[in-house]
Amino acid sequence: MQQYDSDVEQGLVYGYLLDGRGGGRRLSRRELAEVEPGPGEVLWLHWDRSVPEAQAWLRQSSGLSEFACDLLLEEATRPRLVNQPDDSLLLFLRGVNLNPGAVPEDMVSLRVFVDKRRVISLRMRPMKAAAEVQEDLEAGIGAQNAEELVLYLASYMTSRVDDLVRGLSDQLDSLEEQVDQDEGSLPDHAQVLTLRRRSTGLRRYLAPQRDIYGDLARGKPAWFVEAASQGYWSELHNSLVRNLEELEVVRERVALLQDAEQRATTEKTNRTLYLLAIITGFFLPISFITGLLGMNMGGMPGSSSAFGFVAACLLIGAVAIFQVWLFRRLRWL
Repeated sequence: MQQYDSDVEQGLVYGYLLDGRGGGRRLSRRELAEVEPGPGEVLWLHWDRSVPEAQAWLRQSSGLSEFACDLLLEEATRPRLVNQPDDSLLLFLRGVNLNPGAVPEDMVSLRVFVDKRRVISLRMRPMKAAAEVQEDLEAGIGAQNAEELVLYLASYMTSRVDDLVRGLSDQLDSLEEQVDQDEGSLPDHAQVLTLRRRSTGLRRYLAPQRDIYGDLARGKPAWFVEAASQGYWSELHNSLVRNLEELEVVRERVALLQDAEQRATTEKTNRTLYLLAIITGFFLPISFITGLLGMNMGGMPGSSSAFGFVAACLLIGAVAIFQVWLFRRLRWL
């Protein structure tokens, strides 16, 4: 175990020589220069591309072209499939980020070089999918060839997407149920924005990845897809198509919630403005009367009478009662 911990420090996360029967032999970093896949065997090397030793090995000892190394080590990439002149493939995939404290839709990148005898994969952050492939190999139920190895990686990555999309739909169900039960209730604005951001981020990477699986399901390139596994690539393609359709529905449902939120806010604002307008209209005549009677000028009626103040109050009360009757008759109240 100490030996493999040292390998990880040098950038080699997993190294296996697949035996073609579902199992494989774990390789250490120092064995890489000596190992050569025999008939029916496949070499799988999973590297941490952030480690300088891994980058140096890829450029100096892997035998890959400079063009392939540049693509595998570039900082920013998106899902795509690159056919090489020597019938090898460069495959760039994205998976759900399950690392502690990470945002799931901040998807992790997996870069893969694959030919008939070798699979070289690189990651920046730990990937659950690669760990599950390694566990399958240790249990003797893993990939038997290069294509199956890539298929297993893609399958485990896609299964996490299914769970994430299903979780987004469940959150939307809860919000919609809350709004349906109480028409005056407003959906959580921050949660609605988070759902919209997550669905948009997932669509950004899943749409090109769907096209990749579609190409592989159609047998491009021909050597990569065997008849037995072509259906699995097709199923992965259909799974992403279903997820993308569900994400489109999520976006539409989020838009409806935002419309409901905006409509409820507008109605609340309109009710408040209407109430203020009624209050203003109610006190306007009263304010006119009190302002008129409050002028400091001679000849004001009732100024010399002991009952002048009472008469003014009765007048104001009568005006108020008349306004209430009038507002009700006009159905303003």
